[in-house]
Amino acid sequence: MQELLDDRLVKAGIQVFVKRDDLVHPEVSGNKWRKLKYVLREVEERGLSKVLTFGGAYSNHLYAVAAAGSAMGLETIGIVRGEQPVEESATLQFCRHKGMQLDFVSREQYKQRQAPDYLVSLSEEFDNPYMIPEGGTTALALPGVREMVAEVAAQLGKSPDCFCVAAGTGGTAAGILSSGANVLAFAVLKGGRFLRDDIAALTSGLSNKGSLKLQTDYHFGGYAKWNAELLTFIDDFKIRFGIQLEQVYTGKMFFGLFDLVQKGYFPRGSVIVAVHTGGLQGLLRR
Repeated sequence: MQELLDDRLVKAGIQVFVKRDDLVHPEVSGNKWRKLKYVLREVEERGLSKVLTFGGAYSNHLYAVAAAGSAMGLETIGIVRGEQPVEESATLQFCRHKGMQLDFVSREQYKQRQAPDYLVSLSEEFDNPYMIPEGGTTALALPGVREMVAEVAAQLGKSPDCFCVAAGTGGTAAGILSSGANVLAFAVLKGGRFLRDDIAALTSGLSNKGSLKLQTDYHFGGYAKWNAELLTFIDDFKIRFGIQLEQVYTGKMFFGLFDLVQKGYFPRGSVIVAVHTGGLQGLLRR
């Protein structure tokens, strides 16, 4: 855990701590370590040898599954959104290096990734693999994320007023909420209001859950999109705090957090924990 020392925070009368989950593992970092822990334990306990999952060209989830699968001796298959590019991203190159079979599908076909008929056809095509949803977001992801919340309470000696997280599929936010903690989630993709319903579905039936606030104004044009203002913020953040962010997830979340601080969004005396969810392999090479 690292406290951010900054005049803007002093002026606002709040404390911000960063949960450095980017440091938990060199390849399966951040929220992916948390979300995959019990999923992969189930794969191992069932004696399975093949997993299939979904993601885009810059997917931290594909990267993590490829790394974990290689370490565990699993065969991995990635269903990738969009046509195969002439030059693959560093993320996809890493996945291939770790032995993941990549199958590129059209964006229209990718939209069917939760449809039962499509999942049956994939199961038949790839010989009945264990299927992990996009982002690793399942009920099995929640207990791993809850462990992070308990770590924070032990490190701070108390529970923070809220956790700030970047949100792509909502699994990390749901896991934190399931512990009873409050969450301010920053959607990293355009039209992210649907995340509210997805997160509610993951936490349905839980009696002791925190409150969710969802920010949808900090996507910078959509998933994996950015501009010069965001890149400048990321550079400044690294200089000020010695913490590297990237432009797909964490950069957007911290940009939104500091923008809200300067707008007086948080009550004075607030203690906030911002979760660094890793994903630094997706950092733009400049």
